[in-house]
Amino acid sequence: MDESPTELAVECEAELAVAAPVVVQPPDTADRTAELLDLRRRVLAGPSDKATEAQHAKGKLTARERIDLLFDPGTFTEVEGLRRHRATGFGLEAKRPHTDGVITGWGLVDGRQVFVYAHDFRIFGGALGEAHAQKIQKIMDMAATTGCPIVGLCDGAGARIQEGVTALAGYGGIFQRNVRNSGVIPQISVILGPCAGGAAYSPALTDFVFMVRDISQMFITGPDVVQAVTGEAITQNGLGGADVHAETSGVAHAAYDDEESCLLEVRFLLSLLPSNNRELPPVERPGDPLDRRCDALVDLVPADPSRAYDMRSVIREITDHGDFFEVHERWAGNVICALARIGGQAVGIVANQPSVLAGVLDISASEKAARFVQLCDAFNIPLVTLVDVPGFLPGVDQEHGGVIRHGAKLLYAYCNATVPRISLIVRKAYGGAYIVMDSRSIGTDLSLAWPTNEIAVMGAEGAANVVFRREIAASEDPDATRRRLIDQYKEELMHPYYAAERGLVDDVIDPAETRIRLIGALTMLRTKATAMPSRKHGNQPQ
Repeated sequence: MDESPTELAVECEAELAVAAPVVVQPPDTADRTAELLDLRRRVLAGPSDKATEAQHAKGKLTARERIDLLFDPGTFTEVEGLRRHRATGFGLEAKRPHTDGVITGWGLVDGRQVFVYAHDFRIFGGALGEAHAQKIQKIMDMAATTGCPIVGLCDGAGARIQEGVTALAGYGGIFQRNVRNSGVIPQISVILGPCAGGAAYSPALTDFVFMVRDISQMFITGPDVVQAVTGEAITQNGLGGADVHAETSGVAHAAYDDEESCLLEVRFLLSLLPSNNRELPPVERPGDPLDRRCDALVDLVPADPSRAYDMRSVIREITDHGDFFEVHERWAGNVICALARIGGQAVGIVANQPSVLAGVLDISASEKAARFVQLCDAFNIPLVTLVDVPGFLPGVDQEHGGVIRHGAKLLYAYCNATVPRISLIVRKAYGGAYIVMDSRSIGTDLSLAWPTNEIAVMGAEGAANVVFRREIAASEDPDATRRRLIDQYKEELMHPYYAAERGLVDDVIDPAETRIRLIGALTMLRTKATAMPSRKHGNQPQ
């Protein structure tokens, strides 16, 4: 029996309905945005809660927690947060986390722009691969082209072994940028975990290295290799911990007990530095009166040149609110290098420390001060030199170790510096060390002295023994004759006004007026400009 027209129509409609393709609507912008937000949330959370817990169990913060401590709240902007590596082999193709183990970007520190890269130890142990290195290189280039400081938060296990020579080439690109940016923008390295092998050279090329006790280690070859080659058994901290590099090697400029205080000091340091070498350091309203007298200085420094005192007490008196950032505080303690403000202006202070080795210059002190002088000169930071030096440290070890070569580094650094330079002779200044400590003869702009100054080739006792050797030996009472001749030498050649009378000291000042006179001198010299000879670069002593 034939079907009715109605039944045929229903059947055809059913067949058409079955055969018709299903039309899938493309996701709209709202869907894509939700997908992006979810992806970004997962990137910010990191690889897993377990990885974060493991990082905290080591006593370490995560990379993003560190970034939050470094920057003003809510100012960090991330770059290439969705980057993933393209490497294959050894299982890498199955592990492609976003960020590739390093977080890069910029933010504000006290309202000033600063760039950062932070190794994320939770991803590949912070090890460097091709994509990882390219992210760091990109942010270093951005810092250079915008003229802003860059901070590296280092917590990585070195080169990513699975990527072989590609990873090593990544380090080469970073080192090249470290050198190219040296003296152009401030570069600060903060070691917050392992930093071994070739990875250690990048921090060594930067301007400042900060470390944290118990969690920071830097070395070229680890304890296992050291023991295998030399037979010496040593721990990671014993080989390259924060205290080792802050006290013994001089690699670290400062060491702290925790990450929070370390990063707080990094912020303070940045406040004292210009953003780049084309700017002057930022000037702040001091709050500390510009006309404040320092009456305590009259009693702080003993007139007797053989008596020790702490030069830090002098620095606290003359700086704004007594605040300063000391560089290499625990290495080569016979010289102090510090950044501070005097009258709101950032200054670099180089000072002999009479409480350590009587303030003599030796190999380590010369190297420490020379590099600090170069740093200040590179970034337009005026230099204030506080002089109380008995000479260079004598000894076979010093001579064989090249004290001449190392002392020449400090001499070269001062002679080469074009920033405003003020020297203040607090007490004694003997021999070649007097010349090296930014004397008038090597170009200091203003040389001041206290009434306690003694400027001479050597101390009166040594000088009398040389000059009057025969007269003392021929006298009936050598001791009495020696004392008389020592007094005579002091009176004729070492009185407080001898150098001023000959134009080698611009003025002898009341110690209580030191801060006032320094502020006036710094203000006068702020527009100093010096033309240098045309050359590619000098050949400084090594």
